[in-house]
Amino acid sequence: MYVHAPKKILIEAEVAGSPLVKNLRERLPSAEFEIVERISERRDADPEVLEVVAFRGRFIKSCPGTRHYCCCGYRILHFGVQCSLDCTYCFLQAYLNQPNLRLFGNTPDMFRELEEELRTHPRTLYRVGTGEFTDSLLLDPWTGFSRQLVPLFARQPNAVLELKTKTYSVGNLDDLEHGGHTIVGWSLNANEIQRREELRAATIRDRLAAARYCEERGYWLAFHFDPMIDHENWRKGYGETLDRLFDAVDPARIVYMSLGAFRFMPELKPIIQHRHPRSRIPYGEFIRGLDDKMRYFRDIRVELYSFMVERIRRVDPELCLYLCMEGEDIWREAFGFSPEEKGGLPAMLDRAVKERMEVGLHCDEWPLPFICETGRHPS
Repeated sequence: MYVHAPKKILIEAEVAGSPLVKNLRERLPSAEFEIVERISERRDADPEVLEVVAFRGRFIKSCPGTRHYCCCGYRILHFGVQCSLDCTYCFLQAYLNQPNLRLFGNTPDMFRELEEELRTHPRTLYRVGTGEFTDSLLLDPWTGFSRQLVPLFARQPNAVLELKTKTYSVGNLDDLEHGGHTIVGWSLNANEIQRREELRAATIRDRLAAARYCEERGYWLAFHFDPMIDHENWRKGYGETLDRLFDAVDPARIVYMSLGAFRFMPELKPIIQHRHPRSRIPYGEFIRGLDDKMRYFRDIRVELYSFMVERIRRVDPELCLYLCMEGEDIWREAFGFSPEEKGGLPAMLDRAVKERMEVGLHCDEWPLPFICETGRHPS
């Protein structure tokens, strides 16, 4: 398997009796478990160690967008940090100050906060994702986290969950009552980029097989071509992945797809050069953006996006397709319109959720027209 089970579980005493730790003990009987009072932030990286800590911050966060670019407006359910898939371009290498996989053991607190948030704002549509600071399903075979989270969202009249992954760890989703409220999403790339830059992630073939598995069990799907990498024969590479995608799943089961060109904080470049000296992606044609991230030159981004938009529109002209963290000018060049002309990007995605997933949502309890027509969240 591309992801190995952790061999040592380091647990803070405060969460030693948590349901998460109980699951880990049951599913990792050969692992070494050690309980400590507090886990230091400054530890050496060890890919065989999983840390379980008591989290003291907010579990529900807003997407970390900027005012300079169009943000999708989704909420992050913050359940852990770091990733062992070791993609060369991963922003977590420069963003986090601790190197090991870390889960938050006080999950009852997380579920209470989530349910209170959803209950307090019943007229707000919450699109919630867990794949911002770690892969949503990377450790799911051992945590069983999805088996709690998916049924919880099935009971929420005003929320949908997206589990975003580069794995094929979907076995726990097999027999769950999801109620049409869970989207399973995959990050995809050109096959060459997957082999060269996504070192421990599942192959594109395996990701699409997992997507088909979820489709057959009634789940809605999403796909994210992000980051798109400018490389030789990129049209052929991305075109082939799109062909394989639409051969594998029914486009009518896809709620939305996103596109995003590679962008990075300047401090990530020397980290990639040191950790992945064979990678060539830091040496592309970049310019500093309004958010201080390095971005491909404008013409490169527009060319990447325009190619993808045209190929996807051939298959499904109505599919909700959007750009991740791009300005309105790039939208107009690639799509022919800006999100503001359609009520804003959050409203576009709210409509996509309603239109694709209406059968599974309790629309009598959820006044979606208010959200979709205004494009604003009352909260």
